[in-house]
Amino acid sequence: MKNDPSFPDARFQAPGPGPWELERAHFSRPISRFSVEPLMYGMPRGFAEGAERYGLLMSHFRPALVSGFLYMQAVAVGAREGASGPPPKPLLWLLLRLHPRLRERVERSRKVFETRLWREDLDRWDRVDRPRATERNLAVQAVDPARLDTDALIAHLRRVQAHLEAMIALHHRYNFPSVLPVGDYLAHVAAWTGASPGEALALLQGTTPLAKGVAAEELAALSSALRASAAGRDALAQRGDPQAVLDALAALEGDVGQATRAYLDLVRFRTVGYDVADKTGGELPEVLVRAIRAAVDGDRGDRALAARDAREKALRERVPAAHRAQFDELLAEARRTNRLRDERALYSDAWGTGLARRAVLEAGRRLAAAGTIDDPEHAVDLSLDEMIGLLRDRRAPSAAEVARRARFRATATLADAPPWLNMPPGPPPPLDLLPAPARRATRAVDALLAAMSVESEARNTEATVRGLSINDGVYEGTARVVIHPDDFGRIQQGDVLVTRATSASFNVVLPLLGAIVTDRGGQLCHAAIVAREYGIPGVVGTRDGTTTIPDGARVRVDGAAGEVTVLARAPERRAQEATL
Repeated sequence: MKNDPSFPDARFQAPGPGPWELERAHFSRPISRFSVEPLMYGMPRGFAEGAERYGLLMSHFRPALVSGFLYMQAVAVGAREGASGPPPKPLLWLLLRLHPRLRERVERSRKVFETRLWREDLDRWDRVDRPRATERNLAVQAVDPARLDTDALIAHLRRVQAHLEAMIALHHRYNFPSVLPVGDYLAHVAAWTGASPGEALALLQGTTPLAKGVAAEELAALSSALRASAAGRDALAQRGDPQAVLDALAALEGDVGQATRAYLDLVRFRTVGYDVADKTGGELPEVLVRAIRAAVDGDRGDRALAARDAREKALRERVPAAHRAQFDELLAEARRTNRLRDERALYSDAWGTGLARRAVLEAGRRLAAAGTIDDPEHAVDLSLDEMIGLLRDRRAPSAAEVARRARFRATATLADAPPWLNMPPGPPPPLDLLPAPARRATRAVDALLAAMSVESEARNTEATVRGLSINDGVYEGTARVVIHPDDFGRIQQGDVLVTRATSASFNVVLPLLGAIVTDRGGQLCHAAIVAREYGIPGVVGTRDGTTTIPDGARVRVDGAAGEVTVLARAPERRAQEATL
């Protein structure tokens, strides 16, 4: 792609001074133009509000778009623009004790741990922000864009973009209550016992219900109703059009129909990625049918909870006796808040993004019908102003230009973008210079970031890929290489998901999986959380699993060893996937 003359404007020039790092955890390709504005404003606003509330010395991440790719710059409180790292040690020591804003942050950090502020925020999430976000999403969902005239559709497009920005801000406002207690627990356990993040995090199994799927409770209710209904099981067993299977289930009277409708209402408008270019659950009926069938077969995760209790006892015995009461407290706090990690996405921007996509695709259908763009899907590559202009019969941008943008977004990958611009990010401030409250918070954040991102350094070969071990156990199955959520429809029950990284929006396919393998991520990445919740083998942070393991190959995933072995190459691809 780098030398493709079709994309002459793909240049990677830093948007400002200082280090800029490519965002690789959430976006595997360029971002659609409609998504840019909500992300650029919503993410830093929510992050800054959360960081200030928790007394962190980092203010926020400054985002910038470079040739369609998202780059981020960490911004410290009181730092000059583009600073490449902390100031010299003597100056930093003085600033932390004399600078009013920094002193205020340090004092705030002390109160956070004294009062366990995350408890207050978890309560607010449950009582106020999650119900309010649900209400607002449902209000937007109640409007059918297909029934609107042009002026009303334009107003709705403005509404969904503003709504998406607010939902992104809400997601990032809850970053720290969702993860700081976990990081604090990890840091202390490592200091007391030398335990790896994987050992410590194994004790959080069972505390993230949504990791078992979007609308996990609704899916469980549906599977229970289906087990008790012969008519429901007959409808589910139908082959052919998966949408017809869902329609048949929803049309049934009684518990099965009611449970199906409740489940579909929650999943159909949530995206499986972070971009309006990503499909929603409702656009993947084959995945939903397979997930329902897998759920009827039973929940594998509960069988692993007994092993968690044994691990807890063993790890606790390694903690010095004087610290065991604090160990119990820290573990309890981490378990208490852990569910927020997925909930803050699935009730806010995952839903808001899907609702925005529905409106954008309606605009795309009208523009394609008028010959203004070539494909309804290309509408995501228009800015809001451009979309409004085309709906009002303006002529720019041309269909050819929009198609070029769509082709670039679909074909460019992270490998085409440099990992950083100007220079790599500098080191964090030395812990020994920080006042005690800031030191504890910083140590927790450092432990958290390491657990999320530190990957294996083991050497890979063509036959064996190595990463970080998640869960004991060995599983053999078909490798399904998924570079983007658009590929979800190819996943069959029992497949081994091989992907760059997962997010909360991947949860819709999780009931289908036999094992998970990722290129990126550490012991606290989303894929690792999912593997623990389901009790399935996982190997994360392999670095290049998606380019080494062939799609369709027979593989063995050894969770204990952290190895994936290619047993047999893929058979020749069939002209058409097997029907459901």
